[in-house]
Amino acid sequence: MSTMTNRDRATYLGIVFLGLWLASVALPGAAAGMYKWTDDKGVVHYSDQMPPEEVNKGTVLLDRQGRQVKKIEPAPTAAELKAKADEEELQKASARIREAKARKDLALLHSYSNEQEIDIARNRAISAIEGQIKSADTYSADLTRRKQEIEKQMAASAGKPVPFALENEVSTLTEELGRQTRLIAQKKDELATINARYDADKQRWRDIRDEQVKAVTDGRATSAPRVPTAATK
Repeated sequence: MSTMTNRDRATYLGIVFLGLWLASVALPGAAAGMYKWTDDKGVVHYSDQMPPEEVNKGTVLLDRQGRQVKKIEPAPTAAELKAKADEEELQKASARIREAKARKDLALLHSYSNEQEIDIARNRAISAIEGQIKSADTYSADLTRRKQEIEKQMAASAGKPVPFALENEVSTLTEELGRQTRLIAQKKDELATINARYDADKQRWRDIRDEQVKAVTDGRATSAPRVPTAATK
């Protein structure tokens, strides 16, 4: 006969103990329930109380007849707690994104009642930037002409010492021309940003309108504001 391993012996004793306990339920003062739990080595145990060092492990509560009446899940590990916290934070972040999008959509609907109004707003914003660019171009042209005039005077000096005032003015004009060049480039970037923003607003306005039309067609009520059409304005 093969030798019984420690694990088999522990399991066997646990079963025997369970049988004895079940047999004693008819005696006065018998326990009202028993815990079934598994230790780190995979050995199943039965006891009327959970050992303090095992309370965080999963267990099953049995009644007097050995039937399961309650299953207690093991306490979550640190990794599981972190994963749960990360998932909750991700859900909160997603909710914040959805809320921000809903607020933006509502503001878009309140700002424009048709696509033409979006184009008017775009043209107004573009016109202001283009005016600034035109002013900077005109100013730069004036600076360039003045710089060229001074450089001609300096070239005509035929090796004579150049007055410090002229050299200083040329330096100042060069710096200002550089500043105006950067300003013009910045304003052109703003134009591109404005166009992109209004393109996105117009497309989103169309999408919201299409979603509302589809909701009406499908017979689904929506709480979003109704988009007035050009015919109803």
